[in-house]
Amino acid sequence: MSNQNTTVGAAVDVLSLHMEEGANDPLHLTGSSLPFPTGRIYGGQIMAQSIMAASWSVPKDRVPNSVHGYYLRTGLLDQDVRFDVQNLRDGRSYSTRMVDASQPDRAILKVMLSFQETGQEGVKYADPMPVGLPDPEGLTSARELMAPYAADSAFAAYYAEQSPFDIRHITPTIMLGPDQTSQEADSGRQMVWMRTNGRARMNQTMQRAMLALGCDQLMMEPALRRTGLSISTPGISYASIDHSMWWYEDIDMSDWVLFVQDTSVADHGRALCSAKVYQRGELVSAMAQEAMIRVPKPAAAD
Repeated sequence: MSNQNTTVGAAVDVLSLHMEEGANDPLHLTGSSLPFPTGRIYGGQIMAQSIMAASWSVPKDRVPNSVHGYYLRTGLLDQDVRFDVQNLRDGRSYSTRMVDASQPDRAILKVMLSFQETGQEGVKYADPMPVGLPDPEGLTSARELMAPYAADSAFAAYYAEQSPFDIRHITPTIMLGPDQTSQEADSGRQMVWMRTNGRARMNQTMQRAMLALGCDQLMMEPALRRTGLSISTPGISYASIDHSMWWYEDIDMSDWVLFVQDTSVADHGRALCSAKVYQRGELVSAMAQEAMIRVPKPAAAD
């Protein structure tokens, strides 16, 4: 049954890849794309699809525990994406895969993934979740914030009508403009609540892939916040260069997750952003992304 009647359902459909006939070793799968206002394939989608592609060849009792991806070229929305999966190793408790995502004339993404058998014993500790935070239900959603501008902005229309996620900023949003206070304090720290817009049937692997799909909508924000930029800064260009994620606990993306984010360094047009993700008081995931962010230099005075 298709899930296309909801935004989260459309995302589930896109993550449900199709195996090419007779392609078992190496494994070849194909997938379509969600719309995105840049006119190019959204990087989080390709990362999430690569996780799902790799999972086709992994024992059912193993779930994604880490992924490291390198973006090579932008993808075209009007072409399906092919995912070639290479089995590198199946150990006693871990499986390692490599995925190449491509279109006929371009390599898009190369990913290394690890899957771990559930229930492994070992050391355990975690940084605590911040306390005293506002309840997400009392915050304004990105959907509500962007709705008044949807007729005039493709990005506003995306967040108001097409995003699979309900995003609610605790720190002031930079969707509508820069955060001058953070810029003056030389700080990119921010906290954001997120969950899917609606519910859909998903196993744990897809839940983790859905987190990968969603986090890319937030990961560059600390760098923009710290430098006094926003997604609406005239002439700004930005893109993911590489992205790493680790999962530690099961996740339910239909329930609220908290992103605690920061950025430690930017140089040579690149910024490093990080996030810890909490759910129900537990640290469930951590991630890091390096992004390219550039703005035009001011025109020289006459």
